[in-house]
Amino acid sequence: MSVFKLKEYLDAHQHLMEQSLKDHLKESTPSTPGRVVQAMEYSLMAGGKRLRPILCLAACQAVNGDTTKALRAASALEMIHTYSLIHDDLPAMDNDDLRRGHPTCHKAFDEATAVLAGDALLTAAFHLLAIDGTTSPSVALEVVRITATASGALGMVEGQMRDIEAEGCSLGIDALKRLHALKTGALICASVEIGAVLGGATAEERRALRYYADKLGLAFQVADDILNVEGDPLLMGKGVGTDAKLNKATYPSLLGLSESKAYAATLVDEAVGALAPFNERAKPLEALAYYSIQRRS
Repeated sequence: MSVFKLKEYLDAHQHLMEQSLKDHLKESTPSTPGRVVQAMEYSLMAGGKRLRPILCLAACQAVNGDTTKALRAASALEMIHTYSLIHDDLPAMDNDDLRRGHPTCHKAFDEATAVLAGDALLTAAFHLLAIDGTTSPSVALEVVRITATASGALGMVEGQMRDIEAEGCSLGIDALKRLHALKTGALICASVEIGAVLGGATAEERRALRYYADKLGLAFQVADDILNVEGDPLLMGKGVGTDAKLNKATYPSLLGLSESKAYAATLVDEAVGALAPFNERAKPLEALAYYSIQRRS
């Protein structure tokens, strides 16, 4: 059995996504970019792990699909993720100055431009999905449904609202899990499920991958909470200790650091367990699960 080389996989797929994002942004913006497009590009092309689009491609691979047919959806998912980061960083929300080692969008431009750039990225994502001619109408519609459910009041936006409402409050573990299943987990789950759908997954394969993604999304957020306590700001490209300053509900504040790390590891083990039916095809998904809690940024 060959050893899976995660770094090589990530490097290759991050490079692939950088080009895909450049190409797909052009499809959804004017040929002569104005200020809002400049802000969109500034935030979208500022680097990052590209975890969500890579998960989409890896899930497509796991069900033996053609990953080139998932590139457009993968780009759309990263646009939505970037829009959420732009808005998260605004003074009305987390009020952050740095993102991915660069000034946040509202610092590099201004608040109004940042709001509009986020809005435009969200809209551009759905434009990309709507003009995808590589899939059947029924598959395209299912991809749009999954994306919309994960992005809005049934998913990420509701999670962000609950996160704001929880500042200064004492949440129980179940409420915290639900908050993060929406805020962080929903788009991660959508990324995996969309890859599976575009790869032609069976109903049973979709169920297994949804379980994997549900556990992974929660583990990723636990790891984020831990990094906000003990991460290196130079490696992370953003400030640390911000959760405590905002009195946010987090796993370390509720469980402590040691218990949070153990919980994240348990979640990843459960996620990986769901991949058994996919054999070698799921090696990237397995490695990405372990990476989600071992990363330093």
